[in-house]
Amino acid sequence: MNRLSTALAALCCYGISMNCIAQEIDYPDSFNEPMSLFDSAMGDFHFPISSDNEMAQAYFDQGFQLMYSFAKDDSARSFQASNMADPDCAICYWGEAWSWGSYLNGAMTTAQAPRAYNALQQALARIDSATAKEADMIQALSVRYIEDFDPETRRIQDQAYADAMGELAAKYPDDLDIATLYGESLFLLEERRGYRALDNPDVTRLHGVLLGVLEKDIRHPGACHLLVHATESTPTPELAAPCARFLGNSIPGASHINHMPSHTWNEMGLWHDAVVANTQAWHSDQKAAIGEGFAIYPTHNLTMLYYAASMGGESATAVQAAKDLAKLNSNTSMHSMALIRFGRFDEVLDITEPPTGEINISMYDFSHGYAALKSGDTDKARDAMQSLKELTETTTARFRFHAGKDIVGALAGILEGEIAWSEGNMEAAAEAFRLATDYYDNLNYDEPEPLPFSPRHWLGAAYMELQAYDSALEVYRQDLSEHPHNIWSLFGIQQALKMMGESDPVIDKDLFEALSYADIWMLNTKY
Repeated sequence: MNRLSTALAALCCYGISMNCIAQEIDYPDSFNEPMSLFDSAMGDFHFPISSDNEMAQAYFDQGFQLMYSFAKDDSARSFQASNMADPDCAICYWGEAWSWGSYLNGAMTTAQAPRAYNALQQALARIDSATAKEADMIQALSVRYIEDFDPETRRIQDQAYADAMGELAAKYPDDLDIATLYGESLFLLEERRGYRALDNPDVTRLHGVLLGVLEKDIRHPGACHLLVHATESTPTPELAAPCARFLGNSIPGASHINHMPSHTWNEMGLWHDAVVANTQAWHSDQKAAIGEGFAIYPTHNLTMLYYAASMGGESATAVQAAKDLAKLNSNTSMHSMALIRFGRFDEVLDITEPPTGEINISMYDFSHGYAALKSGDTDKARDAMQSLKELTETTTARFRFHAGKDIVGALAGILEGEIAWSEGNMEAAAEAFRLATDYYDNLNYDEPEPLPFSPRHWLGAAYMELQAYDSALEVYRQDLSEHPHNIWSLFGIQQALKMMGESDPVIDKDLFEALSYADIWMLNTKY
């Protein structure tokens, strides 16, 4: 019996009359299994509902927290368990309907739309038993879902829903969850990716709504989660820092919530804090196997862990995260590049299983070409470099939000520069690194960035070798502005100043503090 049949049968057992839907609605297989309550994984969040059924309330609170954590299916299952515990609970059906809708990481699909619409109809059918606020929440959500859903015209319903939530937030100014839902509805009208201008009135309004919630409750998980995303691609990611300090523990077993502060820490250059956040997230991902956590985007958590550790010089953590990632998705490209980042060239050659996907393969090939060069096989390195250069000109592949050619071009330039360096042609090396930097600068905003290093680390090192210390200093400072507190550029600045007979106590202090978590000693900024 599928989930819908189970739900209908249970409702009939409770003597509830309802209009049967015209066609069967498909649900994920997980809906055939009973949903548990995960007390140790949940925080102290509570949204009181009108039901007197304790199980309905507990599942409702769990569903809300899981939706704040972007665990959509588990959230829907919890809300479904809530309305199963109390079939008269209108707001419980509201919860299920909300959870099937669009969220920041994905628009509502054609498979999810009928589920959302059906749950909403059940809420509307019971609206007379709801409190005034609950009835208002149900009515506001009713404009979001239509029977004949068309993804191409979804924005019409999204705009109507945002307008309705604005009115609701004004009517209930002290309800922080309604305000958070209003903020979410505004965010869904924005482009999800890319940089955000602070003078954009829509961005200003979104920030104002979320900061208004956090002024009243700095620990609110939903508002802080959204604020991190709303600020990470602006010039002021630190706006989310006060609440991010609490966010990771607000829903202890939800790995995406554990991980979320790292989006802010990466932008601020607090690399070790990002390592801690993603380590906690990876632990929750693993705890899911014993019912004490929820695995939400585990590959993303590991990728962020590998990236932050690479920028902060925590080599053991970066390499282990990349190895764990390869176990999860058979993608050995990041393992290979982590080893290059930290100069473990012999270990790269021990990785013999290439990944799939054109851009992942290019990262793997770059790493093996680089490692071959360092082991004395210049011909193999040159072959890899030439293949990367040709792929740069021909590829139409994309990697997440990036044109693949920009990633491949950056890698090709680094490898070409290293080959020229090995042959003593430093001018050619510097030119290749400059070209790599040009490609790198074409990359879009992303968390994490697709490479665990910047070509500027190589370009700065080439200028140092050429004794062009002013140029090296400029390159390293530019990289430091883009990746605050990263050990590679801090070390480069310190060394360039030293060769110029100068010093900067601010840089010296910053590097000393950054290296307190690093497990490497530095010879140069390439590896």
